[in-house]
Amino acid sequence: MAGVSDQNERDGILRAQRNDESFPTLWDELEWRGLVHVSTDPEVLSELLEGDPFTYYCGFDPTAPSLHLGNLVQLILLRRLQLKGHRPLGLVGGSTGLIGDPRPTAERTLNDRDTVADWVNRLQAQVSRFLSGEGENPVRLVNNLDWTAPISAIEFLREIGKHFRVGTMLKKDAVAARLNSEEGISYTEFSYQVLQGYDFLELFRNYDCRLQTGGSDQWGNLTSGTDLIRKVEGASAHAIGTPLITNSDGTKFGKSEGNAIWLDPEMCSPYRFYQFWLNQADADVIDRLKVFTFLSRAEIEEYERLVAEEPFRRAAQKRLALEVTALVHGGAAAQAAIDASAALFGQGDLASLDAATLGSAIEELPGAPGGEGSAVAQLLVDAGLVKSLGEARRAIAQGGVYVNNRQVGTEDAVLAATDLLHGRFAILRRGKKTLAGVRDMP
Repeated sequence: MAGVSDQNERDGILRAQRNDESFPTLWDELEWRGLVHVSTDPEVLSELLEGDPFTYYCGFDPTAPSLHLGNLVQLILLRRLQLKGHRPLGLVGGSTGLIGDPRPTAERTLNDRDTVADWVNRLQAQVSRFLSGEGENPVRLVNNLDWTAPISAIEFLREIGKHFRVGTMLKKDAVAARLNSEEGISYTEFSYQVLQGYDFLELFRNYDCRLQTGGSDQWGNLTSGTDLIRKVEGASAHAIGTPLITNSDGTKFGKSEGNAIWLDPEMCSPYRFYQFWLNQADADVIDRLKVFTFLSRAEIEEYERLVAEEPFRRAAQKRLALEVTALVHGGAAAQAAIDASAALFGQGDLASLDAATLGSAIEELPGAPGGEGSAVAQLLVDAGLVKSLGEARRAIAQGGVYVNNRQVGTEDAVLAATDLLHGRFAILRRGKKTLAGVRDMP
Protein backbone atom coordinates (compact mmCIF):
# COMPACT_ATOMS: atom_id res chain seq x y z
CA MET A 1 0.00 0.00 0.00
CA ALA A 2 3.01 2.28 0.47
CA GLY A 3 3.50 2.28 -3.30
CA VAL A 4 -0.12 3.29 -3.86
CA SER A 5 0.21 6.09 -1.32
CA ASP A 6 3.41 7.34 -2.95
CA GLN A 7 1.79 7.33 -6.40
CA ASN A 8 -1.26 9.19 -5.09
CA GLU A 9 0.99 11.86 -3.61
CA ARG A 10 2.98 12.07 -6.84
CA ASP A 11 -0.22 12.47 -8.86
CA GLY A 12 -1.33 15.22 -6.49
CA ILE A 13 1.95 17.10 -6.97
CA LEU A 14 1.62 16.88 -10.75
CA ARG A 15 -2.00 18.04 -10.71
CA ALA A 16 -1.06 21.10 -8.64
CA GLN A 17 1.57 22.29 -11.11
CA ARG A 18 0.74 25.21 -13.39
CA ASN A 19 2.39 27.49 -15.88
CA ASP A 20 1.99 31.17 -15.02
CA GLU A 21 -0.84 32.69 -17.05
CA SER A 22 0.39 36.23 -16.32
CA PHE A 23 2.89 35.76 -19.17
CA PRO A 24 1.66 36.42 -22.74
CA THR A 25 3.22 33.18 -23.97
CA LEU A 26 4.95 30.13 -22.55
CA TRP A 27 8.12 31.23 -24.33
CA ASP A 28 8.03 34.52 -22.39
CA GLU A 29 7.79 32.57 -19.15
CA LEU A 30 10.62 30.22 -20.09
CA GLU A 31 12.85 33.19 -20.85
CA TRP A 32 11.90 34.98 -17.61
CA ARG A 33 12.73 31.87 -15.62
CA GLY A 34 16.12 31.60 -17.30
CA LEU A 35 15.37 28.27 -18.95
CA VAL A 36 16.56 29.29 -22.43
CA HIS A 37 20.23 29.89 -23.11
CA VAL A 38 20.32 29.07 -26.82
CA SER A 39 17.75 27.85 -29.31
CA THR A 40 16.82 27.58 -32.94
CA ASP A 41 14.57 30.40 -34.20
CA PRO A 42 12.93 31.92 -31.07
CA GLU A 43 9.99 33.43 -32.97
CA VAL A 44 9.16 30.13 -34.62
CA LEU A 45 9.53 28.30 -31.33
CA SER A 46 7.24 30.74 -29.55
CA GLU A 47 4.56 30.21 -32.19
CA LEU A 48 5.11 26.44 -32.07
CA LEU A 49 4.58 26.37 -28.30
CA GLU A 50 1.34 28.34 -28.62
CA GLY A 51 0.03 26.21 -31.46
CA ASP A 52 -1.40 22.72 -31.82
CA PRO A 53 0.05 19.93 -29.65
CA PHE A 54 3.31 18.49 -30.96
CA THR A 55 5.81 15.89 -29.76
CA TYR A 56 9.13 16.82 -28.15
CA TYR A 57 11.84 14.94 -26.28
CA CYS A 58 14.87 15.02 -24.06
CA GLY A 59 17.44 12.27 -23.72
CA PHE A 60 19.01 10.97 -20.51
CA ASP A 61 22.02 8.67 -20.67
CA PRO A 62 22.41 5.94 -18.04
CA THR A 63 26.01 6.77 -17.10
CA ALA A 64 25.05 6.49 -13.41
CA PRO A 65 22.24 4.74 -11.50
CA SER A 66 20.45 8.03 -10.84
CA LEU A 67 19.64 11.37 -12.41
CA HIS A 68 21.04 14.54 -10.81
CA LEU A 69 20.21 18.24 -10.49
CA GLY A 70 21.30 19.05 -14.03
CA ASN A 71 18.75 16.52 -15.28
CA LEU A 72 16.10 18.06 -13.03
CA VAL A 73 16.28 21.27 -15.10
CA GLN A 74 15.33 19.24 -18.17
CA LEU A 75 12.56 17.36 -16.39
CA ILE A 76 10.97 20.61 -15.25
CA LEU A 77 11.20 22.07 -18.76
CA LEU A 78 9.61 18.90 -20.18
CA ARG A 79 6.82 19.21 -17.61
CA ARG A 80 6.16 22.86 -18.49
CA LEU A 81 5.73 21.93 -22.14
CA GLN A 82 3.47 19.05 -21.15
CA LEU A 83 1.32 21.43 -19.08
CA LYS A 84 0.91 23.47 -22.27
CA GLY A 85 -0.64 20.41 -23.93
CA HIS A 86 2.36 19.10 -25.87
CA ARG A 87 3.40 15.45 -25.94
CA PRO A 88 6.63 14.47 -24.12
CA LEU A 89 8.96 11.63 -24.96
CA GLY A 90 11.44 10.62 -22.28
CA LEU A 91 14.39 8.94 -23.98
CA VAL A 92 16.75 6.89 -21.83
CA GLY A 93 19.76 5.95 -23.91
CA GLY A 94 20.36 2.24 -23.75
CA SER A 95 22.76 2.56 -26.69
CA THR A 96 24.33 5.98 -26.11
CA GLY A 97 24.75 5.00 -22.47
CA LEU A 98 27.07 2.23 -23.63
CA ILE A 99 29.33 4.92 -25.12
CA GLY A 100 28.86 8.17 -23.17
CA ASP A 101 29.05 11.67 -24.56
CA PRO A 102 32.55 13.15 -24.62
CA ARG A 103 33.61 14.87 -21.44
CA PRO A 104 35.91 17.90 -21.83
CA THR A 105 38.74 16.28 -19.87
CA ALA A 106 39.04 12.51 -20.29
CA GLU A 107 37.57 9.38 -21.83
CA ARG A 108 34.68 7.77 -19.96
CA THR A 109 34.98 4.32 -18.48
CA LEU A 110 32.65 2.03 -20.41
CA ASN A 111 30.12 0.16 -18.30
CA ASP A 112 29.06 -3.40 -19.09
CA ARG A 113 25.74 -4.09 -20.81
CA ASP A 114 23.98 -5.51 -17.74
CA THR A 115 24.89 -2.46 -15.67
CA VAL A 116 23.64 -0.09 -18.37
CA ALA A 117 20.41 -2.07 -18.76
CA ASP A 118 19.80 -1.86 -15.01
CA TRP A 119 20.46 1.87 -15.02
CA VAL A 120 18.09 2.33 -17.97
CA ASN A 121 15.28 0.86 -15.86
CA ARG A 122 16.17 3.06 -12.89
CA LEU A 123 16.27 6.25 -14.94
CA GLN A 124 13.03 5.45 -16.75
CA ALA A 125 11.33 5.11 -13.37
CA GLN A 126 12.74 8.47 -12.28
CA VAL A 127 11.71 10.26 -15.48
CA SER A 128 8.16 8.94 -15.20
CA ARG A 129 7.81 10.48 -11.72
CA PHE A 130 8.13 14.02 -13.04
CA LEU A 131 5.80 13.78 -16.04
CA SER A 132 2.15 12.86 -16.09
CA GLY A 133 1.16 9.51 -17.54
CA GLU A 134 -2.50 10.53 -17.75
CA GLY A 135 -4.68 12.70 -19.96
CA GLU A 136 -4.47 13.38 -23.68
CA ASN A 137 -0.69 13.87 -23.73
CA PRO A 138 0.83 11.26 -21.38
CA VAL A 139 4.58 10.80 -21.28
CA ARG A 140 5.98 7.98 -23.38
CA LEU A 141 9.31 6.37 -22.53
CA VAL A 142 11.62 5.24 -25.32
CA ASN A 143 15.03 3.52 -25.44
CA ASN A 144 17.36 4.26 -28.35
CA LEU A 145 18.74 0.72 -28.17
CA ASP A 146 15.49 -0.33 -29.85
CA TRP A 147 16.48 1.29 -33.15
CA THR A 148 20.28 1.21 -32.98
CA ALA A 149 20.67 -2.50 -32.08
CA PRO A 150 19.04 -3.80 -35.31
CA ILE A 151 21.04 -1.60 -37.69
CA SER A 152 24.34 -2.93 -39.06
CA ALA A 153 27.55 -0.88 -38.99
CA ILE A 154 27.60 -0.74 -42.80
CA GLU A 155 23.98 0.38 -42.98
CA PHE A 156 24.58 3.00 -40.28
CA LEU A 157 27.60 4.44 -42.10
CA ARG A 158 25.81 4.46 -45.47
CA GLU A 159 22.44 5.82 -44.37
CA ILE A 160 23.41 8.10 -41.47
CA GLY A 161 27.17 8.67 -41.37
CA LYS A 162 27.33 10.01 -44.91
CA HIS A 163 25.31 13.09 -43.87
CA PHE A 164 27.91 14.22 -41.30
CA ARG A 165 30.94 16.29 -42.22
CA VAL A 166 34.09 15.66 -40.20
CA GLY A 167 35.08 19.31 -40.31
CA THR A 168 31.81 20.31 -38.65
CA MET A 169 32.10 17.53 -36.10
CA LEU A 170 35.60 18.66 -35.13
CA LYS A 171 34.27 22.11 -34.26
CA LYS A 172 31.89 20.84 -31.57
CA ASP A 173 33.00 22.22 -28.20
CA ALA A 174 33.48 18.92 -26.38
CA VAL A 175 35.34 17.38 -29.32
CA ALA A 176 37.57 20.42 -29.79
CA ALA A 177 38.43 20.47 -26.08
CA ARG A 178 39.43 16.81 -26.14
CA LEU A 179 41.47 17.14 -29.33
CA ASN A 180 43.52 19.85 -27.63
CA SER A 181 44.08 17.73 -24.51
CA GLU A 182 46.77 15.15 -23.81
CA GLU A 183 44.05 12.49 -23.58
CA GLY A 184 42.76 13.03 -27.10
CA ILE A 185 39.44 11.45 -28.11
CA SER A 186 38.53 7.97 -29.28
CA TYR A 187 36.50 7.29 -32.40
CA THR A 188 33.84 5.84 -30.06
CA GLU A 189 33.18 9.11 -28.27
CA PHE A 190 33.75 11.14 -31.43
CA SER A 191 30.81 9.25 -32.96
CA TYR A 192 28.44 10.09 -30.10
CA GLN A 193 26.98 13.14 -31.88
CA VAL A 194 26.09 10.97 -34.87
CA LEU A 195 24.12 8.61 -32.63
CA GLN A 196 22.28 11.47 -30.95
CA GLY A 197 21.43 12.99 -34.31
CA TYR A 198 20.12 9.59 -35.41
CA ASP A 199 17.90 9.48 -32.30
CA PHE A 200 16.20 12.72 -33.29
CA LEU A 201 15.71 11.48 -36.85
CA GLU A 202 14.11 8.24 -35.65
CA LEU A 203 11.80 10.09 -33.25
CA PHE A 204 10.88 12.53 -36.02
CA ARG A 205 10.00 9.63 -38.31
CA ASN A 206 8.13 7.49 -35.78
CA TYR A 207 6.50 10.12 -33.53
CA ASP A 208 6.62 13.31 -35.63
CA CYS A 209 8.89 14.72 -32.92
CA ARG A 210 9.66 18.39 -33.62
CA LEU A 211 11.75 19.58 -30.68
CA GLN A 212 14.64 18.38 -28.54
CA THR A 213 15.73 19.96 -25.28
CA GLY A 214 19.03 19.61 -23.46
CA GLY A 215 21.77 21.48 -21.67
CA SER A 216 23.55 24.19 -23.61
CA ASP A 217 26.77 22.16 -23.30
CA GLN A 218 25.00 19.63 -25.52
CA TRP A 219 24.20 22.16 -28.22
CA GLY A 220 26.45 20.51 -30.80
CA ASN A 221 24.68 17.20 -30.24
CA LEU A 222 21.24 18.84 -30.36
CA THR A 223 21.92 20.54 -33.68
CA SER A 224 23.36 17.34 -35.15
CA GLY A 225 19.78 16.08 -35.03
CA THR A 226 18.15 19.18 -36.50
CA ASP A 227 20.73 19.21 -39.31
CA LEU A 228 20.23 15.52 -40.02
CA ILE A 229 16.45 15.88 -40.23
CA ARG A 230 16.87 18.80 -42.62
CA LYS A 231 19.24 16.84 -44.86
CA VAL A 232 17.39 13.52 -44.86
CA GLU A 233 13.75 14.58 -44.60
CA GLY A 234 13.89 18.15 -45.89
CA ALA A 235 11.99 19.25 -42.77
CA SER A 236 12.54 21.70 -39.95
CA ALA A 237 13.09 20.59 -36.36
CA HIS A 238 14.02 22.63 -33.34
CA ALA A 239 16.18 22.61 -30.23
CA ILE A 240 16.31 24.45 -26.91
CA GLY A 241 19.50 24.53 -24.86
CA THR A 242 19.05 25.37 -21.20
CA PRO A 243 21.81 27.27 -19.39
CA LEU A 244 24.33 25.48 -17.24
CA ILE A 245 23.36 26.50 -13.73
CA THR A 246 26.18 28.15 -11.81
CA ASN A 247 26.42 29.91 -8.48
CA SER A 248 26.87 33.65 -8.21
CA ASP A 249 30.58 33.10 -7.56
CA GLY A 250 30.91 31.23 -10.85
CA THR A 251 31.25 27.74 -9.39
CA LYS A 252 29.29 24.83 -10.81
CA PHE A 253 25.87 24.37 -9.25
CA GLY A 254 24.76 20.98 -8.03
CA LYS A 255 27.95 19.93 -6.29
CA SER A 256 28.19 19.58 -2.53
CA GLU A 257 31.70 19.06 -1.17
CA GLY A 258 32.65 17.45 -4.47
CA ASN A 259 29.66 15.12 -4.60
CA ALA A 260 26.81 15.38 -7.10
CA ILE A 261 23.32 15.99 -5.73
CA TRP A 262 21.48 12.89 -6.96
CA LEU A 263 17.71 12.47 -7.19
CA ASP A 264 17.81 8.93 -5.78
CA PRO A 265 17.23 9.05 -1.99
CA GLU A 266 19.67 6.16 -1.53
CA MET A 267 22.44 8.24 -3.08
CA CYS A 268 21.49 11.59 -1.55
CA SER A 269 19.15 11.46 1.44
CA PRO A 270 16.09 13.74 1.53
CA TYR A 271 17.61 15.46 4.58
CA ARG A 272 20.87 16.22 2.78
CA PHE A 273 18.91 17.22 -0.31
CA TYR A 274 16.80 19.64 1.77
CA GLN A 275 19.88 21.12 3.44
CA PHE A 276 21.51 21.70 0.06
CA TRP A 277 18.64 23.94 -1.02
CA LEU A 278 18.32 25.58 2.37
CA ASN A 279 21.94 26.67 2.16
CA GLN A 280 21.59 28.54 -1.13
CA ALA A 281 23.09 32.03 -1.06
CA ASP A 282 20.89 35.12 -1.10
CA ALA A 283 22.44 36.04 -4.45
CA ASP A 284 21.29 32.73 -5.98
CA VAL A 285 18.02 31.83 -4.32
CA ILE A 286 15.64 33.82 -6.54
CA ASP A 287 17.11 32.34 -9.70
CA ARG A 288 16.70 28.90 -8.12
CA LEU A 289 13.03 29.59 -7.38
CA LYS A 290 12.49 30.59 -11.00
CA VAL A 291 14.12 27.48 -12.47
CA PHE A 292 13.29 24.73 -10.00
CA THR A 293 9.80 25.55 -8.71
CA PHE A 294 6.33 26.13 -10.10
CA LEU A 295 5.75 29.21 -7.93
CA SER A 296 4.18 32.10 -9.84
CA ARG A 297 5.99 35.27 -10.84
CA ALA A 298 4.08 37.21 -8.18
CA GLU A 299 5.13 34.76 -5.45
CA ILE A 300 8.76 34.81 -6.52
CA GLU A 301 8.82 38.61 -6.69
CA GLU A 302 7.52 38.70 -3.10
CA TYR A 303 10.37 36.42 -2.01
CA GLU A 304 12.76 38.68 -3.88
CA ARG A 305 11.50 41.56 -1.73
CA LEU A 306 11.94 39.51 1.44
CA VAL A 307 15.52 38.61 0.49
CA ALA A 308 16.30 42.31 0.05
CA GLU A 309 14.50 43.55 3.17
CA GLU A 310 14.64 40.64 5.63
CA PRO A 311 17.46 38.33 4.53
CA PHE A 312 18.00 37.03 8.08
CA ARG A 313 14.64 35.23 7.92
CA ARG A 314 15.80 33.15 4.93
CA ALA A 315 12.18 32.84 3.85
CA ALA A 316 13.10 32.29 0.21
CA GLN A 317 15.57 29.52 1.04
CA LYS A 318 13.04 27.76 3.27
CA ARG A 319 10.38 27.84 0.57
CA LEU A 320 12.86 26.71 -2.08
CA ALA A 321 14.01 23.77 0.04
CA LEU A 322 10.43 22.75 0.78
CA GLU A 323 9.25 22.98 -2.82
CA VAL A 324 12.12 21.13 -4.47
CA THR A 325 12.40 18.44 -1.80
CA ALA A 326 8.66 17.79 -2.05
CA LEU A 327 8.92 17.73 -5.86
CA VAL A 328 11.70 15.13 -5.84
CA HIS A 329 11.04 13.10 -2.68
CA GLY A 330 7.44 13.88 -1.71
CA GLY A 331 5.80 16.01 0.93
CA ALA A 332 6.31 13.54 3.78
CA ALA A 333 10.06 13.39 3.19
CA ALA A 334 10.24 17.18 2.94
CA GLN A 335 8.39 17.56 6.24
CA ALA A 336 10.65 14.98 7.90
CA ALA A 337 13.68 17.00 6.81
CA ILE A 338 12.14 20.18 8.21
CA ASP A 339 11.31 18.45 11.49
CA ALA A 340 14.85 17.09 11.73
CA SER A 341 16.36 20.53 11.18
CA ALA A 342 14.20 21.98 13.92
CA ALA A 343 14.79 19.11 16.36
CA LEU A 344 18.56 19.29 16.02
CA PHE A 345 18.49 22.81 17.40
CA GLY A 346 16.10 22.12 20.26
CA GLN A 347 12.87 23.11 18.52
CA GLY A 348 11.41 19.64 18.22
CA ASP A 349 11.54 16.10 19.55
CA LEU A 350 14.61 14.21 18.37
CA ALA A 351 13.09 10.94 19.56
CA SER A 352 10.23 11.36 17.08
CA LEU A 353 12.56 11.30 14.07
CA ASP A 354 12.80 8.04 12.16
CA ALA A 355 16.15 6.27 12.11
CA ALA A 356 16.88 6.96 8.43
CA THR A 357 16.30 10.72 8.75
CA LEU A 358 18.27 10.97 11.98
CA GLY A 359 21.12 8.94 10.51
CA SER A 360 21.20 11.19 7.46
CA ALA A 361 21.29 14.29 9.65
CA ILE A 362 24.20 12.92 11.68
CA GLU A 363 26.14 12.22 8.48
CA GLU A 364 26.05 15.96 7.75
CA LEU A 365 27.53 16.82 11.16
CA PRO A 366 31.01 16.46 12.61
CA GLY A 367 30.93 13.32 14.67
CA ALA A 368 32.55 10.81 16.92
CA PRO A 369 32.04 7.11 17.58
CA GLY A 370 30.51 6.33 20.93
CA GLY A 371 27.95 4.30 22.80
CA GLU A 372 26.65 3.42 26.22
CA GLY A 373 29.20 4.44 28.86
CA SER A 374 31.08 6.93 26.63
CA ALA A 375 32.19 10.03 28.54
CA VAL A 376 30.45 13.14 27.25
CA ALA A 377 33.56 15.27 27.82
CA GLN A 378 35.67 12.93 25.69
CA LEU A 379 33.01 12.85 22.97
CA LEU A 380 33.11 16.65 22.82
CA VAL A 381 36.85 16.46 22.19
CA ASP A 382 36.60 13.61 19.67
CA ALA A 383 33.89 15.43 17.73
CA GLY A 384 35.92 18.62 17.58
CA LEU A 385 33.51 20.77 19.60
CA VAL A 386 36.30 21.59 22.08
CA LYS A 387 40.08 21.32 21.99
CA SER A 388 40.74 19.61 25.31
CA LEU A 389 39.12 17.70 28.16
CA GLY A 390 39.63 20.72 30.38
CA GLU A 391 37.67 22.91 27.98
CA ALA A 392 34.98 20.23 27.73
CA ARG A 393 34.55 20.07 31.50
CA ARG A 394 34.36 23.85 31.76
CA ALA A 395 31.70 23.98 29.05
CA ILE A 396 29.65 21.35 30.93
CA ALA A 397 30.08 23.16 34.24
CA GLN A 398 28.86 26.39 32.65
CA GLY A 399 25.66 24.66 31.49
CA GLY A 400 26.45 24.94 27.80
CA VAL A 401 26.48 21.27 26.75
CA TYR A 402 23.46 19.20 25.72
CA VAL A 403 22.84 15.59 24.77
CA ASN A 404 19.71 15.18 22.67
CA ASN A 405 18.73 18.73 23.68
CA ARG A 406 18.91 17.89 27.41
CA GLN A 407 21.44 19.83 29.43
CA VAL A 408 24.37 17.81 30.77
CA GLY A 409 24.56 18.36 34.52
CA THR A 410 27.89 16.86 35.61
CA GLU A 411 31.41 16.98 34.24
CA ASP A 412 31.82 13.21 34.47
CA ALA A 413 28.55 12.41 32.68
CA VAL A 414 28.44 9.37 30.42
CA LEU A 415 25.95 8.26 27.79
CA ALA A 416 23.25 5.98 29.12
CA ALA A 417 21.46 3.40 27.01
CA THR A 418 18.41 5.65 27.05
CA ASP A 419 20.50 8.43 25.44
CA LEU A 420 20.98 6.37 22.28
CA LEU A 421 18.15 7.20 19.89
CA HIS A 422 17.11 4.10 17.95
CA GLY A 423 19.77 2.36 20.00
CA ARG A 424 22.57 3.99 17.97
CA PHE A 425 22.55 7.78 17.77
CA ALA A 426 22.97 10.82 20.00
CA ILE A 427 23.23 14.53 19.26
CA LEU A 428 25.78 16.69 21.10
CA ARG A 429 25.28 20.42 21.22
CA ARG A 430 27.54 23.10 22.60
CA GLY A 431 25.80 26.41 23.04
CA LYS A 432 22.93 27.22 20.72
CA LYS A 433 24.22 26.21 17.30
CA THR A 434 27.34 24.02 17.45
CA LEU A 435 26.35 20.40 16.82
CA ALA A 436 27.97 17.01 16.46
CA GLY A 437 26.67 13.48 16.08
CA VAL A 438 27.49 10.36 18.01
CA ARG A 439 27.06 7.03 16.29
CA ASP A 440 27.39 3.71 18.09
CA MET A 441 29.51 1.74 15.66
CA PRO A 442 28.34 -1.90 15.35
